[in-house]
Amino acid sequence: MKFEQVIVETMERHVATLTLNRPDSMNTFSTRMAAELKEALCELDADPSVRVILLKGAGKAFCAGIDVNELEGKTGMEYQKWIEHMEAPLVFISKMKTPVIAQLHGVAAANGMGLVAAADLVIAAGNAKMGLTAINVGLNCVGPVVAVARCVGRKKALELLLYGDLIKAEEALSLGLINKIVPMDELDAKAMEWAKELARKSPVAVQIAKSAFYQSEDMSYGDRFAHMNEAFARLCTTNDAKEGVKAFFEKRIPVWQEK
Repeated sequence: MKFEQVIVETMERHVATLTLNRPDSMNTFSTRMAAELKEALCELDADPSVRVILLKGAGKAFCAGIDVNELEGKTGMEYQKWIEHMEAPLVFISKMKTPVIAQLHGVAAANGMGLVAAADLVIAAGNAKMGLTAINVGLNCVGPVVAVARCVGRKKALELLLYGDLIKAEEALSLGLINKIVPMDELDAKAMEWAKELARKSPVAVQIAKSAFYQSEDMSYGDRFAHMNEAFARLCTTNDAKEGVKAFFEKRIPVWQEK
């Protein structure tokens, strides 16, 4: 697919950047942008040179939700297919091997907040705000709240869903929706630094950790341990595990295998 509404750049040291590129519309999801985002994530996940994906928005906002210009004139079945298409990137992130870090600035609303919550990690500027705002125009964010609830729990998720308020970065940090806050003028540099730090870890160890974490989320307590132990045992048989331990004893930087 030729990308027009997202920008993909493969940077040095195994980091790729993926930018939502509809700045005049505050990066709201169009049908095309949703398709491009999903395809770009898929291509980057299959690229052995990419170990971390940095996801960000062009212009003044990260993503202000779904383009309401696409709302009218659909049947119930068409609306369901349409919204599933818009939310497909949110679902896909949890199935990817490659970790996705959201670089958040400005507003992340509705499906934009869902995308932030669906990302594996989030670094945000101090000016960031987010909210499940669709309730304020007679709609709702019942799709995005699935990812949000995984971060904040039932009570707060329902409050965000039903009231539609925008919350500031500090509250989002306290709720577990973001990992760290940095000044806006340092966001690009700090986000890339954090991504490169993760990219220095063993790719196979990161991939197995991420996959096992998501696969075990809905298991019972005991089953989660069993699943994680199987994942750990599988990791122990890899060349990276052997190389990492050997490098530790030899007091040198390990040389990881490509993913």
